[in-house]
Amino acid sequence: MPDAALANSRDQAFTLHTRLAGVPPTPAVLNTMTQQIDSGQSINAAYEAMSNPNFYNSTLKNFVTPWTNRDQTVFAELNDYTATVIGLIRDDRPFTDVLTADVAYVGAGGLGLPAYSQTNNDHYVAMEAQGVDLGDPAQLVATMQTQLPNSPLTTDATAGVMTTRGGAAAFYFAGTNRAMVRFTLINYMCRDLEQLKDITRPSNFIRQDVSRAPGGDSAVFLNNCIGCHSGLDAVAKAFAHYEWDQDLNQLIYTPNEVTAKHLINSTNFPLGYVTTNDNWVNYWRQGPNAVLGWSPNGAGSGSGAKSFGAELAGSRAFSTCQVEKAFKHVCLREPTTGADVLAVERIADVFETNQYNMKRVFAETAVHCMGN
Repeated sequence: MPDAALANSRDQAFTLHTRLAGVPPTPAVLNTMTQQIDSGQSINAAYEAMSNPNFYNSTLKNFVTPWTNRDQTVFAELNDYTATVIGLIRDDRPFTDVLTADVAYVGAGGLGLPAYSQTNNDHYVAMEAQGVDLGDPAQLVATMQTQLPNSPLTTDATAGVMTTRGGAAAFYFAGTNRAMVRFTLINYMCRDLEQLKDITRPSNFIRQDVSRAPGGDSAVFLNNCIGCHSGLDAVAKAFAHYEWDQDLNQLIYTPNEVTAKHLINSTNFPLGYVTTNDNWVNYWRQGPNAVLGWSPNGAGSGSGAKSFGAELAGSRAFSTCQVEKAFKHVCLREPTTGADVLAVERIADVFETNQYNMKRVFAETAVHCMGN
């Protein structure tokens, strides 16, 4: 019979692999990981588990897919949003690129896939049906959004997943692009708008479509609506030039013109703000939301989606959010204990000092939980 320490390390190795890759390890891999854990190299054991293709095709796909749709369902199709996040993690690119870079991941040319299209998702549907290995750089390859066929974007108009076709279809569709702000906050800051509510922020950017007396009661606006819209409308201006055209089924970018959706329902309050450009300002830097840890190197204002993405990605909340999400995904629970909370902060530090490497976040969180 193996001694207790060896049995424990084998159990830990088995747990580590199944949580990261979603499948049991082979006997050879289990032996390797056990030896690594016994020699104090648990992080290396986690990387061994993540070398399994299932880490990309299953674990990461299920991790990312709910971010790509308003229903937050894991059952949505693979698309360029999902593939791009997986590719960024696989290639150890700084995860801040997810909200700022001119980047997209597509299937390699020799796979016999339909060409990437601005008007349909056939390319990625075929990738999924064909079982393309998303962990293989020879099958899922990096490119630039501006180099995709018929791209409407210029480099300065790209902002990671916020300007992918999949992101546009989900969050620029209908509405007034406030959805892109809301779901980006949920997905990358782990905060919904209600959690950022602050009625002390300036209201000068609240648009005309927001009534100042809902139901005839101005107190509702002053004590409720203003709390979200003051901060929201001030940053949502970053998306003033983006639109999802339902008829053409594609992203539209109008660099010299504010899209019509930003001017709808102007009679609700004619004296409200009229959007004339994509200049944004982050009012959440002051007041209770300063706790989100905005970077002192950030400008707090800017023009367009790319600079807004950099504002979010530079915050401490962005870092801790990625750790919390990975923690819940591989540990199968919330980080609730005192040790968990300390681990989240420590791993967020590791994330920031290791060039925002998400693979390291998965390794660190899985190791923290492998015996729990």
